[in-house]
Amino acid sequence: MLDNTVVNVALPSIQRELGADLSELEWIVTGYALTFASLMLIGGKAADAYGRRRIFVLGIVVFTVASLLCGLAGSSEMLIGARVLQGAGAALMNPATLSIIAATFPPRQRGTAIGIWAGTSALALAIGPLVGGLITEHLDWSWIFFVNVPIGILGIAASYLFIDESRDEGHSSLDLPGLVTSAVGLFALTYALIEANTYGWSSPRIVGAFVLAGASLAAFVLIERHRREPMLPLELFRSGTYTGANLVILLVALAMFGVFFFVSLYMQNILGYSAVQTGAAFLPMTVLIILVAPVAGKTSDRVGSRGLMTAGMLLVAAQLLLFSRLGLDASFWDLLPALMVGGVGMALTMTPSAAAATRSVPVAKSGVGSAVLNTARQVGGTMGIAVMGAIMAAQLGSRPSPAAFMDGFESALLVAAVIAVVGAVVAFTLVRPHEGAGKERTGPTAPEPVA
Repeated sequence: MLDNTVVNVALPSIQRELGADLSELEWIVTGYALTFASLMLIGGKAADAYGRRRIFVLGIVVFTVASLLCGLAGSSEMLIGARVLQGAGAALMNPATLSIIAATFPPRQRGTAIGIWAGTSALALAIGPLVGGLITEHLDWSWIFFVNVPIGILGIAASYLFIDESRDEGHSSLDLPGLVTSAVGLFALTYALIEANTYGWSSPRIVGAFVLAGASLAAFVLIERHRREPMLPLELFRSGTYTGANLVILLVALAMFGVFFFVSLYMQNILGYSAVQTGAAFLPMTVLIILVAPVAGKTSDRVGSRGLMTAGMLLVAAQLLLFSRLGLDASFWDLLPALMVGGVGMALTMTPSAAAATRSVPVAKSGVGSAVLNTARQVGGTMGIAVMGAIMAAQLGSRPSPAAFMDGFESALLVAAVIAVVGAVVAFTLVRPHEGAGKERTGPTAPEPVA
């Protein structure tokens, strides 16, 4: 989480020093998110099979080495490559965190534990832009990656001190065909979305990428339906709550990731904010996430997640509408209402969604269950940057200007607001009002009614 926010703030500095164009800037962000999403399922499955702590530590090692390579990168191509490796480390590390929580805490405490987990992530979001801005302004953008190295070393030591090993004793084999088809499908889809404005939506390269994505993802579903030990047990989606939670996470990420990418550029390139000022401007939103996320998690333990998720998505939509009304000369006080509304909305959406999903799967499958949730978030985020980037690129054309940027900015935000409203409808329709809060799930996931 620290790395995501640090990179957004540093994008203008990276662009100037490495001579990166808009597409390369998108790949610096989405290259990480893409491998994160593509390999998350295998990371979750590996955590269940070979030990959650073991895979968590392996992920930290890969992530730390990749961070060192990012800091040493001398070109945009090298930085994109190192970010891809970072995403692979994150894909091993991230699913294990939620599955460790699921294996450690009973359902009646799981929402609270996930709320603390989300608050810790939000703390990284809060300090990331500010620390990243200070480092970028007073040292160099490469140090935003070097700072991960000592944190990674401390994380490895803490893992062996504080985390007990756990695994799914019933596991027998990994699903390599599923890994290949899902990774190829997600990569081809994201590539097509990001590069469509460069090569043209009807060009053979882009059409071929979309066809490859559709064929690969269809093959993935067929493989998973017929394998004895699938990477993604499709019976998990017999639960309306689990399906709804994943869709909501995908939609909120689709709406928000691209927004943060371009809001950072808006603050620095249009409003003239420094990197430090941009980081500080996001603090009200992330501080609210820190404060509200644990409360939302604890509340979801008592009353369920549906109402919280629905309200959260509506608040996110309101934030996006407020952002869309900003102009070329907006002040911080014009930004503040949207930041505050969004902070509450994100906390009410993300934590109850994660709690609902983890309560809806058996503990033995918690690794792959949380991997699907995190994959949905990363796929949504990757698609969000690509879709918002496509809207922006269409408005900017070959003659970019502040006015053209603002036209694209407004259009992208309005599209994102509609996506957030769709997320509210999904939450209210699919998630059960009291989705098994406080009940242990040990056997196969039972089907739930859709509403």
